[in-house]
Amino acid sequence: MSFIIVLLALLFLMFVAYRGYSVILFAPVAALGAVLLTDPSMVAPMFTGVFMDKMVGFVKLYFPVFLLGAVFGKVIELSGFSKAIVSSVIKLVGRQRAMLSIVLVCALLTYGGVSLFVVVFAVYPFAAEMFRQGNIPKRLIPGTIALGAFTFTMDSLPGTPQIQNIIPTTFFGTNTWAAPWLGVIGAVFILVVGLIYLEWCRRRAAANDEGYGTNLLNEPEQIADDKLVNPLIALLPLVVVGVMNKVFTVWIPIWYGPTHEMTLAGTTKPITTQVSSVVAIWAVEAALLLGILTVFLFAFKAVKAKFAEGSKAAVSGALLASMNTASEYGFGAVIAGLPGFIVIANALKSIPNPLVNEAVTVTALAGITGSASGGLSIALAAMSHTFIENAQAAGIPLEVFHRVAAMASGGMDTLPHNGAVITLLAVTGLSHRQSYKDIFVITMIKTIAVFVVIATYYLTGIV
Repeated sequence: MSFIIVLLALLFLMFVAYRGYSVILFAPVAALGAVLLTDPSMVAPMFTGVFMDKMVGFVKLYFPVFLLGAVFGKVIELSGFSKAIVSSVIKLVGRQRAMLSIVLVCALLTYGGVSLFVVVFAVYPFAAEMFRQGNIPKRLIPGTIALGAFTFTMDSLPGTPQIQNIIPTTFFGTNTWAAPWLGVIGAVFILVVGLIYLEWCRRRAAANDEGYGTNLLNEPEQIADDKLVNPLIALLPLVVVGVMNKVFTVWIPIWYGPTHEMTLAGTTKPITTQVSSVVAIWAVEAALLLGILTVFLFAFKAVKAKFAEGSKAAVSGALLASMNTASEYGFGAVIAGLPGFIVIANALKSIPNPLVNEAVTVTALAGITGSASGGLSIALAAMSHTFIENAQAAGIPLEVFHRVAAMASGGMDTLPHNGAVITLLAVTGLSHRQSYKDIFVITMIKTIAVFVVIATYYLTGIV
């Protein structure tokens, strides 16, 4: 019965998200409904002590990233930099390769360490302009961005600094470059198959005379062609964000050390910050600030004229996106604390093959919680010792377990209730009905890639 309760909560939240209802409202309804059916006395404590605690904790850490990312994307749009880059790319690769261009831009940013949430805000103005000029349906933008930002650069390619590739290092004693060849093979599979699917969608839409669309929401500001800046200048803010994100990631621990203490005036107890746990967040925030300042430096007049209204739209978008994701985070935390979740986790242990066991366990828990990092953390915290024992018994390098776990976390995590999916749709002004089908196909491709990697290891022994 406890398993059915968890399943019903998950299906309910997926249903309301797909139907377009607010996840901010229904995530606590779904989570607390499951608690009510499990133990009514736990409803209030779970709401305050778990749901709200996790939700507020997420906002505390990540709202500045959402906000700065939204402002960065907006000034890129208002300055005309997005259209300048798009026009140059179209001249270089052709209008029919717009989707490839957007996938590669997303991939470069995420592999450079920029948060995928920031990438959504930053790339959307480029994507909208490029799809409009190429007369490609706007509904295909979320699937295209998802392929570039949520898949192979998030956890497949060796060395990626995204959190999904970092979490396994603490459990397996590996590094982010674990199983490099398997990671590259998985990444190539995802990229090639994903692009083939998106191109098929584009061709089918063209055959049906379906264009970009009309009466759309959240459309970026259009800039006259005669006002376009040099594309090298337009690219500079993106380069600044990518490079400085890496630089600050190295510098911040040197400046502050692993921990930092400060004592405020009138107090005696010092405030201690675990710098090592917030380096990535501080680095991307500082990089985004420099990126925004770079846009103002080169396009002050163009941005100033519309910044008042533009910044309001950016703040509104950041609030909606961050609260949607935070609600999902709270939902996952509540579900993970229920007996039904333990039943699911224990049942997954019965899968005999060690790598398949790990892959199914991680991707299932990521799907249930709606979070790649959340599902991965829960799975490894509960079962890493078992995975290590299985690896030693089967003679499989832990690097392989690292890569399979990381890739599996980004498999079925992007179900309709996933925070990144909801953020992506909110930013692009599209609904689940319009665009989720393509995101789900990318999700399936990503999930299949995990088993392609496992099969490749068993067939070749390559790591």
